[in-house]
Amino acid sequence: MLQTWQLWAVMAAVFAALTAIFAKVGVEAINSDLATMVRTVVILVIVVGIVAASGQFGGLATISTRSYVFLALSGTATGASWLCYFRALKMGDAARVAPIDKLSVVLVAVFGVLFLGEQLSAPNWVGVALIGAGAILVAYKG
Repeated sequence: MLQTWQLWAVMAAVFAALTAIFAKVGVEAINSDLATMVRTVVILVIVVGIVAASGQFGGLATISTRSYVFLALSGTATGASWLCYFRALKMGDAARVAPIDKLSVVLVAVFGVLFLGEQLSAPNWVGVALIGAGAILVAYKG
């Protein structure tokens, strides 16, 4: 049985896959930056609706400055990632763009160890290497 975090992670992967497919079709006839903006507005409306419906707006006052700074940095990185991703989808095949995007998994493992002090075992590193190799092989057009 999947634990809660595992279920959410699998759901994130499913939605990420759908994101690539839907975005590839959606970006075909428009500028990739405009497509990213439309997508972002939709996300904003949905998330604001969820936060409002669950009564969580009061929590804004309790967020520390440090958290705001890092969430702002995360948002900036997300925006940059989305702009690059949509531009790549505009130019390339979704089946090749998405695996290269998933090299972020490899980078998260490396950055987690370097900057967050996380520990990975030898089998974990083998998995990280296989993810990297797999992404490159799927993206390879031979």
